Amino acid sequence: QVQLAESGGGLVQAGDSLRLSCAASGRTSSTYAMAWFRQAPGKEREFVAFIRWSDGRNTYYAESAKGRFTISRDKAKNTVYLQMNSLEPEDTAVYHCAARLGAPGYSPVSSLGYYSYWGQGTQVTVSS
Repeated sequence: QVQLAESGGGLVQAGDSLRLSCAASGRTSSTYAMAWFRQAPGKEREFVAFIRWSDGRNTYYAESAKGRFTISRDKAKNTVYLQMNSLEPEDTAVYHCAARLGAPGYSPVSSLGYYSYWGQGTQVTVSS
């Protein structure tokens, strides 16, 4: 079992930056990858960014995040981050981190089903 706890959300203005954190605890030694998703009111949860845990170099972003968001991880702290710059009102959502343990698998890393563990989320609100 892995427990995930997000933090760092808040209310900001368009153009501002935020850094989200997700602290993992439990059976973290088996972590293969972590990711960030977001869910806006009335919409489905959508993929934002992915990082392979072992080396932190294999990353992948949704088109909406490319050039503005950066995912990173600190293995020693068992924490994954999402640095969000140039925030827009369209980025308003609850941001969830997710973790996959064990093998890489064959499903797309952007799919919900790729991940077995989820955090409760942190609210990000961007005002215009």
